[in-house]
Amino acid sequence: MSTDTKQFGRIALVGIGLIASSLARIIRRGDLAEHVAVTARTQASLDTAAKLDLADSFTLDAAEAVDGADIVIIATPMGAYGTVIESIKGALKPGAIVSDVGSVKGSALADLAPHIPDGVHLVPAHPVAGTEHSGPESGFTELFEGRWCVLTPAAGTDQAAIDAIADLWAATGANIEIMDAEHHDLVMAITSHLPHLIAYTIVGTATDLEQTLRNEVIKYSASGFRDFTRIAASDPSMWRDVFLNNQDAVLEMLQRFTEDLTAMQRAIRRGEGDTLFDLFERTRTIRRGVIDAKQA
Repeated sequence: MSTDTKQFGRIALVGIGLIASSLARIIRRGDLAEHVAVTARTQASLDTAAKLDLADSFTLDAAEAVDGADIVIIATPMGAYGTVIESIKGALKPGAIVSDVGSVKGSALADLAPHIPDGVHLVPAHPVAGTEHSGPESGFTELFEGRWCVLTPAAGTDQAAIDAIADLWAATGANIEIMDAEHHDLVMAITSHLPHLIAYTIVGTATDLEQTLRNEVIKYSASGFRDFTRIAASDPSMWRDVFLNNQDAVLEMLQRFTEDLTAMQRAIRRGEGDTLFDLFERTRTIRRGVIDAKQA
């Protein structure tokens, strides 16, 4: 995978949104690859990526981009995985490694693994980092520093391929974790997917208020509602696909949350101050843990 002068050979990025454009910036900054190829769905995205000098070559033809690539990173919405792998599988060279950046790994394995040619390796990955911004111009080199990148290779995956993807993400400043795909999806359902669902719902509730009250909600937004609007401004295509692809785990966590919310309603209605205080005290501990883990 390495060369005499570069850590990696040819890397192809399929999609050039926040994650891929940040990765491209890091690869270019560190001169880590012999060649970076970018393919995207629209010419506008390619033009922006070219203007930002994110790669060595740009094409609308995904098969052309991955031809001869040592590493292929699929960075499209998860709903497009099937179309993407069908379009590139014939161009993948023996020994190539296919990976992705999606936040639901069970569906990534299900959608990609059946179409991976013999001699090509699949190492799904999820860099647990992001902002509410999207598009090639939204990336930045510090996005992954100190964050986690979770790899979920299936049993029997070539160790050298796993190591190569781990090395790529380690070069971004991310910490690497290997995890079972099903467990990953359950963890993400509570730490990422459910919070986004709640944020979309709360902001949606605000947009349904009568105009005068809605204007005051915006005018007097304190940190709580303001933070919800940031989360709810995330890429709608990506999050639609996340919820559809991780529905079992999300629905399980949503059911638990609904039960806990009902208990909170009952405590407020009954004036059970001790119950509320105890919960708030326990949840403060989680925040301290997040800060101590440098994930704040």
